Amino acid sequence: MTDRVPRFGLNDQGIATSAEVHWNLQTAPLVEAAVQRGEGQLAKDGPLVVRTGKHTGRSANDKFTVRDAETENTVWWGKSNKPMEPGAFAALKADFLDHLKGRDTLFVADLFGGSQPEHRVNVRVINEYAWHNLFIRTMLVRPEASELAGFVPEFTIIDLPSFRANPQRHGCRSETVIAVNFSEKLILIGGTEYGGEMKKSVFGILNYLLPADGIMPMHCSANIGPRGDTAIFFGLSGTGKTTLSADPNRTLIGDDEHGWSDTAVFNFEGGCYAKMIRLSAESEPEIYATTKRFGTVLENVVMDPETRELDLDSAEYAENSRGAYPIDFIPNSSDKNMGPVPKNVVMLTADAFGVLPPIAKLTPDQAMYHFLSGYTAKVAGTEIGVTEPEATFSTCFGAPFMPRHPSVYGNLLKERIARGHVDCWLVNTGWTGGKYGVGKRMPIQATRALLNAALDGSLKNAEFRKDPNFGFDVPVELPGVTNILDPRSTWDDTAEYDRTAAKLVDLFVENFAQFADQVDEGVRQAAPKVPAAA
Repeated sequence: MTDRVPRFGLNDQGIATSAEVHWNLQTAPLVEAAVQRGEGQLAKDGPLVVRTGKHTGRSANDKFTVRDAETENTVWWGKSNKPMEPGAFAALKADFLDHLKGRDTLFVADLFGGSQPEHRVNVRVINEYAWHNLFIRTMLVRPEASELAGFVPEFTIIDLPSFRANPQRHGCRSETVIAVNFSEKLILIGGTEYGGEMKKSVFGILNYLLPADGIMPMHCSANIGPRGDTAIFFGLSGTGKTTLSADPNRTLIGDDEHGWSDTAVFNFEGGCYAKMIRLSAESEPEIYATTKRFGTVLENVVMDPETRELDLDSAEYAENSRGAYPIDFIPNSSDKNMGPVPKNVVMLTADAFGVLPPIAKLTPDQAMYHFLSGYTAKVAGTEIGVTEPEATFSTCFGAPFMPRHPSVYGNLLKERIARGHVDCWLVNTGWTGGKYGVGKRMPIQATRALLNAALDGSLKNAEFRKDPNFGFDVPVELPGVTNILDPRSTWDDTAEYDRTAAKLVDLFVENFAQFADQVDEGVRQAAPKVPAAA
């Protein structure tokens, strides 16, 4: 094991501990330690099953960024990026390090955030749980054994679920805290057992660092076609990002977080983190197969205590049950977690208003407008009293993870699209023939047919019309799907369509007002407009 212990240790970082430190353990010993310590159990077919307590998702309201000379004018302060004073962080750090001293055992993993060597960041993660160390080792990029002895961390994450924050002393909201200090390159996570906090913290690091080097960080999935044509898929939860990018005819680069450099699209991670609830062998066979493999970590999945059989349909512990597994568990994944710069950018939305066409071609200005908007819609009935579809806007399709102002990412995207002559598409996987409750969900076969035509280049040769509300180009005809290409014609009541479209246009305009001063005139002109006749 000595070859996996780095010369630059915890003492070199000013971290004192008398704990037994396990350095860079691989999968089997970490699983063994987790089971021995009572952190989880093995399911019948081999995965490690764990519970995350009361936190079954991210604690977005408990995340803070230290506001200092480094971040004062570089971080987009607001709902997603809440400030913490340097003095409060200093107190939190002192108490964290004191709490760390009292641990009997620690697990430390040295990892890379980012698959392209020129643009990756060295991350050291210190855990009190063996399964947390296995989780983050699964999710990030694992160095070769020969790279570990000389590993020097650029950022360090300390994750102590047993720590309890003091809001008065630490300037936070509750006993749970995620505190990011870009100046000290240190992230402290306490009071939560949810593994995803570590993963998203690394995403936040790269989202902060890479734009300064002209690299576009993205909350997206990505794959490569047989001709070496890379496609990236932006989309919020429920829009089909994972499903549509997991195409057996294309090679998967990754399912969640990527960078776009001058030479490549590269995965930030070395693993996947998929929703498990109601997963089936029929609909997603490759992901389902990972639930039967040693090395997969299953969070909050229900398991029979005697037979150790999984019940993926049960939401007894959480609707957000998750599985973390190495990306090479997916048969058609990229060996290097990278692909060429993209030929196509796809923005996915599930429009529950039934207004948007199933596919539209975007100009670079329109692409930036829709990227900054990050639109999808909740369906009626998801919350008490909600009887109409509800618009959701998450800028850059991932607002909670974007430290800088959205225009920074939007301008990077627009520049790269223009420079690479990239084709951009808006794909509606939501409703057709009426809004939710009246119309029906867009047929997945139609979406795949349109997407395939877009990605293989044939759709560019189709006849297009201008959408009267949104101004983008919509194909007029494609065999098998022509009848749904014009959303207005699919509604029985076209006057009601016009009223609903006008309402959605107003929602877009109202949301985009916050960005209007930070974008150029071309992007402002890409805004939707209600036709005069309406």
